[in-house]
Amino acid sequence: MSDITDALRGLMDIGFRFAHSRNAGGHVVAITGIRMHHDVVDVFQMYGEHAANGARMSASEPDVLSPRTVLWRTSGTATTVIDNLLRLADPIGTDDGKPDGCWVPTRPGRMAWLRASA
Repeated sequence: MSDITDALRGLMDIGFRFAHSRNAGGHVVAITGIRMHHDVVDVFQMYGEHAANGARMSASEPDVLSPRTVLWRTSGTATTVIDNLLRLADPIGTDDGKPDGCWVPTRPGRMAWLRASA
C-alpha cells in the first residue's frame, strides 16, 4: 500500500486536492482528486488498488465527474493511473497565454496534439 500512498503524495505535490466518499457505514468507497490548471481540469478516481481512472478535460466542462468531452482518459490500477497523470504534459499556450490544446498519449511511446475546442 505504500506505493499507492507515495503515488498519491506525488499528485498532492502537483496540486491535486482530494475528497473521500463514504458509504452509510462511514467506510471510504472512493477517493477523488481534482487539479485545475492552465484552463484544464485533471481528475483522479480510485475505488480500490486495482480500480482507478483519470481524465483531463477543459475547465469549462460543467460536470468534471461526468464530463461530456475529455481531452485524455485512462483506467487501470491506481499506481498506473497515477503514473500516467504525473507524466501528462501541461497544455501549451497561445500568444495570449491561454492554452490552445495539449499533448495526449495515444498508445505506448506515442503522443498526439489535441487542439482545444473552445
